[in-house]
Amino acid sequence: MRKPIIAGNWKMNNTAREAEALIAAVKPLVKQAKCDVVVCVPAIDIPAVKKAIRGSKIRLGAQNVHFAEKGAYTGEISAPMLKEYGVQYVIVGHSERRQYFGETDETVNKRTLAALNAGLIPIVCIGESLEERESGRTEEVLARQIEKDFVGIEDFSKIVVAYEPIWAIGTGKTATAAQANETIGFIRKKMKKIYAGKNVGRMRIQYGGSMNAKNAKELMAMPEIDGGLIGGASLKAPDFAAIVNFDQ
Repeated sequence: MRKPIIAGNWKMNNTAREAEALIAAVKPLVKQAKCDVVVCVPAIDIPAVKKAIRGSKIRLGAQNVHFAEKGAYTGEISAPMLKEYGVQYVIVGHSERRQYFGETDETVNKRTLAALNAGLIPIVCIGESLEERESGRTEEVLARQIEKDFVGIEDFSKIVVAYEPIWAIGTGKTATAAQANETIGFIRKKMKKIYAGKNVGRMRIQYGGSMNAKNAKELMAMPEIDGGLIGGASLKAPDFAAIVNFDQ
């Protein structure tokens, strides 16, 4: 059985003080959670959130990691730096990183391997644009990402994949539960074929396209969906808690 994982992606939101207040509101609401609960926060909030989540089921995540351990990479943060601060998870290759900051399949792969080498659990994002979906190229795009983003990984039980249809991020649109399940099923099948013998069957795949308090239960009932990468809803304690407690 694959244990569900719900991860909040705060994106560029919350000062340290706001982060503390949000965690204080979330903690009592998720204390009975049966899934893994993660909050991926802005780097500057990591120390405050590390302190705020003590004694709770919430785990700490970051939103990006560089592939080098150190060097002349102004503005970047290395995996050892994150590890030292108690970070356990890190988002890699989010569509916004790809769109706005020049992330490529090759750099996603390098960052993923760097995270794994440091003992972090990468949440690796893949997905297609609206144009790619409407032109019938979803599987082609995902296959390319699968072939390039995961090269060199020996144990897929140590990563999380987030399928994020780009057209459903921050738009209020979402794939139907059946569509999301079908696409994630394709991802799992393709990865088992390419990376056979590397624990692909134990790998968890989240849905990352506008999962919210209203649709979480239906999405999470699908056999291929192992969790959610939550954007806007993770900034509101009642909404995030409702998603975390989807089965209660």
